[in-house]
Amino acid sequence: MTLALRAHHLLCLLTYSGEGYSPAFVANFDAIVARLADGEALTLASGPDAICEPLCAGEGEGAHCHGASVRERDRQAAQALAPLLGAPGSGGGWRLDASLLARLRAAFSAGRIRAACSGCPWDAMCTEVARQGYATARLHPPPS
Repeated sequence: MTLALRAHHLLCLLTYSGEGYSPAFVANFDAIVARLADGEALTLASGPDAICEPLCAGEGEGAHCHGASVRERDRQAAQALAPLLGAPGSGGGWRLDASLLARLRAAFSAGRIRAACSGCPWDAMCTEVARQGYATARLHPPPS
């Protein structure tokens, strides 16, 4: 199975430390982290994904996750991530193995892939998680 994620949510995963909008949001995000840590592949989605779809499902097309600002975050994130991700694997997605996760986090720490984070209310927290070497981040690479 492959997990569909928005490009900017892939950035969020790098520093996710158990904070969120609600207990249900955190539980869902934790489940997604567990799936990726178990080696499940991910693809990039162009709309509501496994993280935000449960939040906006009942709101229809007027939901935040359909907004122009969110789509712009995705565009910026996808553009920044493309050189690091390379071509998808044989199953059509990417696995966040130790090497890829390290490359993404190094680029995030250096500020090279953070244009999509501009104006995000979680930006300062993510900056602090990165500054501390991702010690509190919940996503760890799957076993080799």
